[in-house]
Amino acid sequence: MTVAPPRPSALRAWVLAIRWRTLSAAVAPVLVGSGLAIHDGTFHLPSALAALAAALCIQIGTNLANDLHDFRRGADARRVGPTRVVAAGLLSPQAVQRGTILCFGLALIVGTALALRGGWPIVAIGLAAIAAGYAYTAGPLPLAYHGLGDLATFLFFGVIGVCGMYYLHALAWSPWALLASLPVAALVTNILIVNNLRDLPGDRAVGKRTLAVLLGPRGARLEFLALLALAYLVPPLFALSGRSSWFVLAPWLTLPLALPLTARVLQHDEARVLNPALVRSSQLLFLFSLLFALGLAL
Repeated sequence: MTVAPPRPSALRAWVLAIRWRTLSAAVAPVLVGSGLAIHDGTFHLPSALAALAAALCIQIGTNLANDLHDFRRGADARRVGPTRVVAAGLLSPQAVQRGTILCFGLALIVGTALALRGGWPIVAIGLAAIAAGYAYTAGPLPLAYHGLGDLATFLFFGVIGVCGMYYLHALAWSPWALLASLPVAALVTNILIVNNLRDLPGDRAVGKRTLAVLLGPRGARLEFLALLALAYLVPPLFALSGRSSWFVLAPWLTLPLALPLTARVLQHDEARVLNPALVRSSQLLFLFSLLFALGLAL
């Protein structure tokens, strides 16, 4: 007789729900925007800490909303990835909905403090980020179901995240912040690409039209390669421009992690390979962003 595995505790279920392994997506823009601000002598510690708290709240809220609304739309019926707590019956839909509202509410509270420093641009960014997080899988036009998830991720967890963080430090916009945002945007989107490649057969079966479904496996892998190349091309541009020292090339030290990851993504479709690749993608984003921030700061 097969013995069922023990049911996770409520705490363990919430840890699964927030998807802590992917939270580097919230940390990376804060690191890179702050590294550039340190170099420019405009670093403001309270803004960095508050922005980090708000970003974590928005991402966790997005993850919870994704878990809940994918369940309601039946998108988890053929799931082969990590456990989704509502579909698995570990947490009730009502509990996850309350958690979503709590996270987005906390983001609004922290965002109010940030708005006192940054003014209406920060208000606009914060409200748009929360709306995009909720609309990723919810509402009448869920972004992830219409091939717009990659673009939303690229913009909000990359370009807007880094540029907004720099603005909170310097109270000014900078084209260098825009350039510095591109590696973060590229690598955070690659996390989503790996996730969607793994889920492609199930998503296609339930009508979830992610960009990977629309492009097909080959197109999604080409997108992954293009974004990876973009990430590694940006640091040399900073060095060659004279804007930063050659220490800005430190992210290239992550190539021993990036190259095996890329080989896995290009050569395998199985969930048993792509699930670890998803974790490695998140690790790559964090390590690249940390080294890039240090290189920009020096």
